[in-house]
Amino acid sequence: MIKWLLRSMTELSSRKWISRITGKFAQSTASRRFISRFASTYGIKIEEAEKPLSQYKTLNEFFTRRLKPGLREVHESEDSLVSPVDALITGAGAINSGTIVNVKGQDYTIDELLNRSPRTANYMNGYYIVLYLSPTDYHRIHTPVSGRVVEREHIAGRVYPVNDFGLRHMRRVLSRNERLITYMQHQTGETAVVKVGAMNVSSIQYVQPLKPEMLKGEELAYFEFGSTVVLLLEDGNFTPRANGLLGKKVRMGERLGSLQGS
Repeated sequence: MIKWLLRSMTELSSRKWISRITGKFAQSTASRRFISRFASTYGIKIEEAEKPLSQYKTLNEFFTRRLKPGLREVHESEDSLVSPVDALITGAGAINSGTIVNVKGQDYTIDELLNRSPRTANYMNGYYIVLYLSPTDYHRIHTPVSGRVVEREHIAGRVYPVNDFGLRHMRRVLSRNERLITYMQHQTGETAVVKVGAMNVSSIQYVQPLKPEMLKGEELAYFEFGSTVVLLLEDGNFTPRANGLLGKKVRMGERLGSLQGS
């Protein structure tokens, strides 16, 4: 009964217009007085922020903050895939005949996640990594590989929560929420960076200007409030690191595994 009630409340609160209202407030100067409380509530490491708290004019500006230079080391090996974000890995494993199995008890198809893109065929037996960003985390998204951006796609959708409750108890959240997908061609294949919006996220924004070629670790986009990134690796193109991925907390630039030719 309680689970049903919570699910129903979430369904009602996942309308895009509610997120827009939340977003507008976070972008207003009235939100500035909540920055310190927000940082304290979520245990944010304010010493890592690019600027002192007093210099952020809105809560949204603080939430999308950059870090001080040099705080995240990007793994330099040419064949490494690195984490695009600071996050908790909530799903990782092989894709089986186009299906991502058991992400918090639910299965997803690559077809629905990529909105029936022709590129779906590249990932039918590849590898996936789900990275969840909590409000505590740094919310800029960086490129996991060096390469050429071959396609960008925006998929309109809902804004369900992508936390543990949302992934376990809401129906197929990752493929129903708004998504911004970047496909990158690298030395040995292609990688899809799927940025998934969430409840109270007003938008997912690309860093401007858009670049046709990007180096590993460059800023790609940012979330306005917490969300999730799903990395998809082509068939036969990725080997995860030996010390495992699932359940690990990672930082942007950290090596997740190795890329190789298929």
